[in-house]
Amino acid sequence: MSLVLLEKHDGYAIVTLNRPAEMNALSRDLRKEFVAIFADCSADENIRVIILTGNGKAFCAGFDLKELGSDNSDNAADEVNNALAWAMSAFEGPIIGAINGHAITGGFEMALACDVLIASENARFADTHARVGILPGWGLSQKLPRLIGLSRAKEISFTGAPVFAQQAYEWGLVNHVFTAEELLPKAIEMAENMCGCVPHVLKQYKPLIDEGYSMPLNEAMPWEEAKAIESAKQASAAMIEARRKKVLEKGRSESE
Repeated sequence: MSLVLLEKHDGYAIVTLNRPAEMNALSRDLRKEFVAIFADCSADENIRVIILTGNGKAFCAGFDLKELGSDNSDNAADEVNNALAWAMSAFEGPIIGAINGHAITGGFEMALACDVLIASENARFADTHARVGILPGWGLSQKLPRLIGLSRAKEISFTGAPVFAQQAYEWGLVNHVFTAEELLPKAIEMAENMCGCVPHVLKQYKPLIDEGYSMPLNEAMPWEEAKAIESAKQASAAMIEARRKKVLEKGRSESE
């Protein structure tokens, strides 16, 4: 049985974590499959958007602690790395996180590695790093405060208390909350809308926002302007080349 499912469609892919009986916990084998599937999507020029979701009642319960604590793991510290986060960041298009259920600790971090989050009414977020006895290493401590504010992020991380779907929406953690039945169709609708964008511009827009957000505004504004000028030049050159090809094709057809 595949631990990560991949469905490719026209312009987008659906990646589904598939260990429902274990709440899609990140076992060693699942992590290997996940990295390979994201590498496949990154190499496929037709895949411009990824929808990431989970099978069953959970999105992802984080690392498989039973496996990490067993004799099967020679060095748990070496296994708790950010290979999954790097695989996700290597994908140049948007990643839509369709959070269908529990997103806990490592699963929460995986959700935060997505570009847009939508949730079903069954979604629940929790950061239990402090309770488990380990610090986050995939960016949760840095991304969460930027997303919902410092005080709210500290409350979530210092208490380990769950944040349910409606509260996640009110705090700005997710963009929309849908019924369980609506979640995937709405994610697909969003992906198809994104696929309607000019492909190379969609790819350039993601780092434009992400990199600019990390800059002071007085640096980000002229940086964006320079990127816009470069983009306009590329668009102009592309239009000129398209016109040139059209004229050549017309000339060939007339000569025939």
